[in-house]
Amino acid sequence: MRPITLPDVPYDATAVRPDWSDLPETVRDAIAGRLGSPVSAARSAGGGFTRAFAAVLETGDGERVFVKAAPLGDPVSQWYAREAAVTGALPAEVTAARPRWTLTGSGWFVLCLDAIDGRVPALPWSQADLDAALRTWSAAATALAYPSPRLVEVGVPTLPEILRDEMSWWSLIARRREPMPEPARETVAPHRLAELAGLESALPDLAAGDGLCHGDLRVDNVLIDHDGRAWLCDWTWPCLGAPWFDTVTLLVSAYASGLDTDAVLRAWGAPDEGVDGALAALAGYWLVRAGDGPSSASPHSRQHQRFSGQQALAWLAERRGWTGAPEKRRWFRR
Repeated sequence: MRPITLPDVPYDATAVRPDWSDLPETVRDAIAGRLGSPVSAARSAGGGFTRAFAAVLETGDGERVFVKAAPLGDPVSQWYAREAAVTGALPAEVTAARPRWTLTGSGWFVLCLDAIDGRVPALPWSQADLDAALRTWSAAATALAYPSPRLVEVGVPTLPEILRDEMSWWSLIARRREPMPEPARETVAPHRLAELAGLESALPDLAAGDGLCHGDLRVDNVLIDHDGRAWLCDWTWPCLGAPWFDTVTLLVSAYASGLDTDAVLRAWGAPDEGVDGALAALAGYWLVRAGDGPSSASPHSRQHQRFSGQQALAWLAERRGWTGAPEKRRWFRR
């Protein structure tokens, strides 16, 4: 079995968020008013990479909901509004929390969702948790193969557009328009730059499709409930494309967990060059971001990007039989 690599910080402890008491009193009063009872307890979400409010709230009447909130001047408020529109239009076959209501007031946007009593899968992935996540995503991808007009009207970009506009970093580096990011310098990237750029450039055509993708399917956007069922969270960045791209994104952490990720992908009919292109594009995006300065969103976002980028690149190198400067790793064995 392949050695296991773990991130420095567990994915259920990456967020730094305001507490309930940190919200303006007028916002707290508005939320309590919509809930119909004062809030008696609040538990902030530990996962995620924004500083916006997100917490499970309980009321004196015993109601339990998940509430997100952000100032209207913060781009996160627009993300939450999009999430409300998307989750409200998802078909019933998609296992995801649904919105109860939204409100805008006192300069804030608030989204109230059903609360899911679950946990972020621990790393290394257990086979049971990964199987549950893949079952849920497979059912969702099938249900979203032909998205409804209501979903499309939300305004979703295509995956090829995103890949060309936001995930073509190796091509920029190869043309000397961007430097090689520091987190990639001791990997195979400097020795395989032309091949990385080529895989990245061919990807948009291979990843095109008409289905609605989640767009950000990571381990920390999955919750496993007490029955072992997986729920897909944070539908903020959906796009139209091939569903196997999301599967690759999810499986990067499973590769780091020592699991046979290539065997999983065979069931998705993903083209080999498409998988390699996805890993190249994801590695480039994450490693460039990891080389940026400290993030104002979360003190742990850069370590997440470094971990994810290096694991995507290591998986790609294994698939292609590449050798080169080894990455520095922390090794764990079962």
